[in-house]
Amino acid sequence: MITDFALVFGAYLMGSISSAIIVCRLMGLPDPRSQGSNNPGATNVLRIGGKKAAAITLLGDSIKGLIPMLTAHLFGATPLILALTGMAAFLGHLYPVFFGFKGGKGVATALGVQFGLHWGIGGAVGLVWLFIAKVVNISSLSALISMALAPLIVWAIWPKAELVAMQIAMSTLLFWRHRSNIANLIKGSEEAIGEGEKEEN
Repeated sequence: MITDFALVFGAYLMGSISSAIIVCRLMGLPDPRSQGSNNPGATNVLRIGGKKAAAITLLGDSIKGLIPMLTAHLFGATPLILALTGMAAFLGHLYPVFFGFKGGKGVATALGVQFGLHWGIGGAVGLVWLFIAKVVNISSLSALISMALAPLIVWAIWPKAELVAMQIAMSTLLFWRHRSNIANLIKGSEEAIGEGEKEEN
């Protein structure tokens, strides 16, 4: 019981570490919460800081989901604890205790959770994202479609009710956090990947 609590609580704390804010501070860039889309995520960091800063942010946000899941596997966690651990890391990113509970939209952290749960799940979701991004060149639409399909992918690879429920919850919250992007997509005003990107010298 203590180990299970530590896994879940530790996952939330790790998820609460905002890669975007830390990267921007270390690289002397503006606070991502006050520039661009005001979202502390890799896509907004790409706009205000360029590809290098965005790549580091993306890696950091993914690791926040990956490490707690791999740790839970190491301790032989049940599907329920795996689900709670993944959800805790995801919620930490969305509502970080270290940054006033104002976090990002959760795509990279969710992908990290999926890879940590099962490489096949993360790989399948990642491939869907890459394919859609290649076709439409819009990050938010790629994320929405891949995460909409994610519960089916989890069910196909690891059909445990707890894990499918975790993914449904994550996908639902991710859609909620992308509601402004959805409105822009409907209006046809959503930015393409790299649009407005800061030039790097």
